[in-house]
Amino acid sequence: MRMTNRVRTAAALVVAALCVASLGAAGAFGQLLSAAAMEAFLREAELSNVRDAGDGVTGSRRATASHSRLTHDVHIQTVDVRRALFVVAGARPELNFRDSYAFNIAAYRLAVLLGLDNVPMSVDRRFGGEPAAVTWWVDGVAMNERERMARGTFGPSPARTYQQLYTMYVFDELIQNRDRNQGNVLWTTDWKMWLIDHTRAFRSDVEITAPDRLTRIDRELLDKLRSLTREALDTATGDFLDLGQRSSLMRRRDLLLRHFDALIDQRGEEAVVFDDPGPAPALAAASTPPAAADGPLDRDANAAGPAAPRED
Repeated sequence: MRMTNRVRTAAALVVAALCVASLGAAGAFGQLLSAAAMEAFLREAELSNVRDAGDGVTGSRRATASHSRLTHDVHIQTVDVRRALFVVAGARPELNFRDSYAFNIAAYRLAVLLGLDNVPMSVDRRFGGEPAAVTWWVDGVAMNERERMARGTFGPSPARTYQQLYTMYVFDELIQNRDRNQGNVLWTTDWKMWLIDHTRAFRSDVEITAPDRLTRIDRELLDKLRSLTREALDTATGDFLDLGQRSSLMRRRDLLLRHFDALIDQRGEEAVVFDDPGPAPALAAASTPPAAADGPLDRDANAAGPAAPRED
């Protein structure tokens, strides 16, 4: 699973180059940093004031990172649990289950490959003698998905909010993330969605778990899925995903493409594919969600429907 130094360096260069074009930051403060500067900060900063990160069951921590004249908080995860059989009430048993910090880093790197800028940068470094994922703490958080649902708001641009939700559904199917609860979807004051905490993603199953909510897709994301190669995936994530996980991901990519191609044939491209509308206005008071026969409006705030990730 581990790569040679030469391949690892190549992977870092590929990801860094893509980050300059697409990611660069997690929130307003991070926009002042280049991707390379942010990565160096996450790897080299001194960590202090370590405390519990809040929600979650994996013992993740929040710390204050300082390097040169820059100080910013980070999220630290060291969990790496493997179980031959994993059983949760109400869900089917899973074989060869893994809950790992490494998947946070893989999710970030995959998001970069797909041109997504909604997963905060995460790097591998050691913390307390253990391998860890150290992730940029998202700035300017206004609410999480649980709070958004409780307020009944879709923000100043409901269409943009819907489109971000659709993108989340595609990404979560691709990485087989069955742990997308409402606490790890964040909305910043500019109504941008951030996806955090992917330690239980990258299952080996090759299936689409919720096809009914995969009704629309961003045009650029669809193009990136089509052009994603096994070589690019191996280079970007080979240090963090094993061979089987990468193979399963590519097969799920194929299922997603077949799914959306069939929808386009049935409904027409305009009804399925949308273009990124750009940034939304600043955070506004709760707005009334529009009626939408095929939109991501979910009547059950605890359901895993289009507008409501699962409540755990």
